[in-house]
Amino acid sequence: MGKLTNKYAVVTGAGKGIGRAIVERFLEDNVAGVAILEMDIDLANATAKELDPTGNRVIAVKCNVASQEEVHNAFEQVFAKFGRVDILVNNAGITRDSMFHKMPVDMAKLVMDVHFYGTFYCCQEVIPGMRDRAYGKIINISSVSALGNVGQCNYTAAKSAIEGFTRTLALESGRKNITVNAIAPGMIDTDILKTIPEDIMKQKIAAVPMQRLGQTSEVASVASFLASDDSSWVTGNVILCCGGQKIKA
Repeated sequence: MGKLTNKYAVVTGAGKGIGRAIVERFLEDNVAGVAILEMDIDLANATAKELDPTGNRVIAVKCNVASQEEVHNAFEQVFAKFGRVDILVNNAGITRDSMFHKMPVDMAKLVMDVHFYGTFYCCQEVIPGMRDRAYGKIINISSVSALGNVGQCNYTAAKSAIEGFTRTLALESGRKNITVNAIAPGMIDTDILKTIPEDIMKQKIAAVPMQRLGQTSEVASVASFLASDDSSWVTGNVILCCGGQKIKA
């Protein structure tokens, strides 16, 4: 409690799932304000109202992170409300899965635009102010799929790009007291897993050393650490949050 007092945050794609859980945890940590950037503004508004009925600490802003113009306009609204951004969580993402030999180029470009360029655009909006104040926390959501996953060559490429970007931005920003890290979740109990047949899901869970799905709150706990000053000596890392799924024997 209180780890984020007097801090202002932005979380993209936070209408539900991991993003929403991060917003909830930030509120528990007493964040001064948090903006939900979301394509589905009705979902964002509903989430904001549920988490903060007063409207004093949570705002919803419509934004397609794949559009540089929309990102810029969204952050102008955030700066008008909060004055600054101390914490940025790049969580917005999509999947468009297909075997490579069947994948249209447009499907690959869309996934890259949302994940990598969305992260790039949002960081461009906050980095100047963070450098001026010599303080900032950037958290990029990657995935264990960055290490490779059948049917996800586009998603894997986008998440791998985010991880490389994270390390380089950390190198460039460290002297300005800005930490840049990524979280790579494994199988998390979200709506996207509900499309997987039960027998296949059992096989996937059996392959996880902890023998269960992860919870969104568990990813949010890692984000809470990285957003706080407890992580002041942690930067340029990709933290696996996957129940040991990617441990190599």
